[in-house]
Formats: sequence, C-alpha cells, structure tokens
Amino acid sequence: MRFKRKIAREIRILKQGSRYIETHGYIQHGNTSVYAHSVKVAALSCLIAYKLGLKVDYITMIRGALLHDYFLYDWHDRRAHEGWHGFRHPRKAWLNAKEEFALNRIEEDIILKHMFPLVPFVPRYKESWIVCIADKISALIETFSDIKTFFGKKLVMEVK
Repeated sequence: MRFKRKIAREIRILKQGSRYIETHGYIQHGNTSVYAHSVKVAALSCLIAYKLGLKVDYITMIRGALLHDYFLYDWHDRRAHEGWHGFRHPRKAWLNAKEEFALNRIEEDIILKHMFPLVPFVPRYKESWIVCIADKISALIETFSDIKTFFGKKLVMEVK
C-alpha cells in the first residue's frame, strides 16, 4: 500500500512517551484490537482519498484515524466507563489524545466527530468525513467477517 510508510512513521511517533501501546490491549470489534482497528481505518482512509483523487492532508488524516478511538479502556466492561460507550468515547479519546499530543483542528474534528450520525456533531473537514466513513466500513467488516478476506491482503502492520 502506498501509505504504509507514512502510517508506520506516525505510529512510531505516537508510541514515543505516550500510552498508545495500550491500544493493543483493548478489543474493539470482534477479535480486532483498538490498535489494529485504528491502523485499518488509517489505511482505508488513505485508500479512499487516493482513489477519489481528493486533496487532503494525509499526515493529519492518518494521525486523526490512529487516535480516533484513543479512549484507553475496555468498553465491553460497563464498570470501566460511564454511560453509553458509542456516544461518549469520542470525547474520552479526544481528552486522552490532547493530553498527550499536540493536535491540530482537523485531528480534533476527526476524533470528536467520527461517530456521526450516532453523535449529532457533523464532521467539518474532508479528512473527518473520510475517517468517519472508513471507520464505519472497518467496524462492519471486523464485526461480521475477516478483513483480510474482504480486501485480499493484510492492512495491519506491526511497527516497532
């Protein structure tokens, strides 16, 4: 994939002096970790933007995708968080991300609005819309099938 190096570089940066590595330890959809899901969303976002010929800030979109579910708890355990996870986790992810990273306005928009239309906050930027759509596609595939079978190749990478 064309964007594999850019995604790997951003993962390495995010892992430095943060809790990003913890995303490996939380399950998101099916058997997919939050880490793997976020990498898939980043890769699919890049693919969508590229295939549609959209002019986007790829690094910002990748960072937003990698941090969109940075809530850092087991959402399957109701004692680990307050309220309905689907409605509340974007804000928790945003609070965690802004505590550890310098976010730009597009990255913040991606994180806070990726659950549209479940949350009533409409994405403002192209990058936000793309990540929102890629997140829905990835979540469906992870929940109902094996993403490798769907795409015919591996989209997740381990970056050390």
